[in-house]
Amino acid sequence: MKKRILEVLLCPSCLPEEHGLDPRIIKEEKDDILEGVLSCLHCGREYAIQNGIAFLDPGSPQKVPDKVSKYEAAPVVSSYLWSHYGDLLKDENASAAYQAWSEQMGILSGFALDAGSAVGRFTFELSRKSDFAIGIDNSISFIRTARELMLRREKEFELLQEGLVTQKKTVTMPEGWKSQNTEFLVADAQRLPFKSGSFSSLASLNLVDKLPEPLVHLKEMNRVAKPRQSQFLFSDPFSWSDEVTGPGNWLGGTHEGPYSGDGVKNVMEILSGRKNGLGSQWNIERMGHVWWKIRTHQNHYELIRSCFIKANR
Repeated sequence: MKKRILEVLLCPSCLPEEHGLDPRIIKEEKDDILEGVLSCLHCGREYAIQNGIAFLDPGSPQKVPDKVSKYEAAPVVSSYLWSHYGDLLKDENASAAYQAWSEQMGILSGFALDAGSAVGRFTFELSRKSDFAIGIDNSISFIRTARELMLRREKEFELLQEGLVTQKKTVTMPEGWKSQNTEFLVADAQRLPFKSGSFSSLASLNLVDKLPEPLVHLKEMNRVAKPRQSQFLFSDPFSWSDEVTGPGNWLGGTHEGPYSGDGVKNVMEILSGRKNGLGSQWNIERMGHVWWKIRTHQNHYELIRSCFIKANR
């Protein structure tokens, strides 16, 4: 974990109170903490740093013990590597979603946050448009993979072709991606381990319908955003599922209740302050959609329409 981000970290277990973390460095290399502990002097909670990865997800009651998330499995990591970097592999079936999302973001000084970063593509895109980009995800496998790409600037992986047959692929980072100004953390998008007002650029892509408390996530993103001179890119297919959370927590897709109807319209009204306002209101700059792909194997793809909102204040 790069030392530079210590200035914006806080204890996620203490939220909504904000208490900083005290670092104890066991092993370091230049500006990178390889082994250590981040301690909260208020609640006593300790967060480990192991092999350069800071574990800042305090856990939540919604998580089922002993149930391994599908996002930790090697085939899913491989699938996401293709989804994020297939265009760099010159795959004719790859989508241009991440390029399209990147074009929505302006250059803005300060820290950038990519919530639900998975294997890191949009975090690297944000590194080109900010002073320092941080990606967070609660999948250890995703964060480990993204950090490996950050450190080595390339990543070899097995891409499933059919059945048991795989093919080796190597992702190589373009020169414009600033890996020295990038970091990835294991964290919960509903309890962000960052001080209020820390970020000038923020993104939440294809995440909100995978969270137990979608509205809490939006409130957290609003909390850590700067009150002025900030930009936020939100995008989601709104594939609500009661396997993730009950319809009462959905921000769309129901016939009645405060968030009935279309999710994208409800999120727009939440951000703009017309519905369950977040305090500091966002100005809706533009709306649209991008086509995003997930690949299972060479003959099976899932095409997803992700609706985006670009906002600023």
